[in-house]
Amino acid sequence: MKKAEFIQAVAEKAGLSKKDTLKVVDATLEVIEDTLVAGDNVSFIGFGTFDVSERAARKARVPGTDKTIDVPASKAVKFKVGKKLKDAVAASKKAKKK
Repeated sequence: MKKAEFIQAVAEKAGLSKKDTLKVVDATLEVIEDTLVAGDNVSFIGFGTFDVSERAARKARVPGTDKTIDVPASKAVKFKVGKKLKDAVAASKKAKKK
């Protein structure tokens, strides 16, 4: 699902205009981004948690050669799925198999 399709679906479900829904979705994503940049996590109980993890600097070997390179330390965003969402997805997979 692309952003435009997401906006349309949310607008229909919430009974809002696509213009208003776009503002809400953009603001939500901006708040999530700002919170993660500040080093905090964003948690939606039952849905999941967005968190920033730190990756230490390391050495890596280039495949096909014996050359090693230095990989600098970095930060990455991780998402841990919540129980309610996990169960809903698992149930939909079981229903499709039948």
